[in-house]
Amino acid sequence: MRLSTLWGTITCSVALSSLLVGGVHAQKAWPDKPVRIIASFAAGGSSDLVARQVAQHLSTRFGQQFIVENRAGAGGNIGVDFVAKAPADGYVLGLATSAPLANNASLYAKMPFDAAKDLTPIALVGEIPLVIAVNPAVKARDLREFVAMGKSKTDPVSVGNPGNGTIGHLATEALRLNAGVKLQAVPYKGDAPAMTDAISGAIDAVFAPVTSLMPNIEARRLKALAVTSKHRFPGLPDVPTAKEQGINVEATVWSALVGPAGLPPAIVTSLNKEINSFIGSADGKAKLASLGMSGLSGTPAQLSALMASEAVTWKKVIDSAKISLD
Repeated sequence: MRLSTLWGTITCSVALSSLLVGGVHAQKAWPDKPVRIIASFAAGGSSDLVARQVAQHLSTRFGQQFIVENRAGAGGNIGVDFVAKAPADGYVLGLATSAPLANNASLYAKMPFDAAKDLTPIALVGEIPLVIAVNPAVKARDLREFVAMGKSKTDPVSVGNPGNGTIGHLATEALRLNAGVKLQAVPYKGDAPAMTDAISGAIDAVFAPVTSLMPNIEARRLKALAVTSKHRFPGLPDVPTAKEQGINVEATVWSALVGPAGLPPAIVTSLNKEINSFIGSADGKAKLASLGMSGLSGTPAQLSALMASEAVTWKKVIDSAKISLD
């Protein structure tokens, strides 16, 4: 080989190597720009505030802004659908509740997304249990006595909830189904009017997230009969769970971080690690507790399993009660 040819070959090889190395260095680490967290509920509520606490933690840990953007409506479907249709590059994530991630598939005849196929589960964040409460004049001291009272009456007992298809409504129907008691679910437009009628005695009970009923329970304007989480709620340590009382009802509003399907595993792993770190820290626990939420931690696979199992559980209840939001 002539010297000039050899030198040309070497020069080309060096140039190609430089381009390849430059290309590797040009690949930017995620995140190199602000990340949007789509909150599938209105601003100002406890779930929105949880999203903002998570965003603040991630902003600090990753050195990049995580910005909460509210896209409420259709029981959470609008916000989650936006996430499902976003590019799977890690710059659009979603903080969603159990409604769009599990329950809504059975409540809506036409869903704009399939939670099992169109989303990447990232991390559980926390849960808010439900509580069933009555006017203090109601003689039942706990849920067992309330069920017994319902079985002894000719007319069904009335239980208010925050609205048709809400978790309070589904929990009421689950209680009716599992305890074999005559109940009349009474939907309201929100927690407040249902709570007001329970306080006045216009209805027998109210079934809603514990955060909305806590002030009136603490003021003894309402009497809590049971919480429907797996474990007792720290804010009401003397109130037993439904399962402690032998009644198979478990219902919470849980929140989780998800992304579009196909999100790179490295991003999923990194986010899951940081969310679990936040939930397990003293600061994270205190911030969630201030919002009435108990932290949940776990792997993406555990979140995926929860989404699937909850969808099956509530489908049975929804089908039995013939509940529809279409």
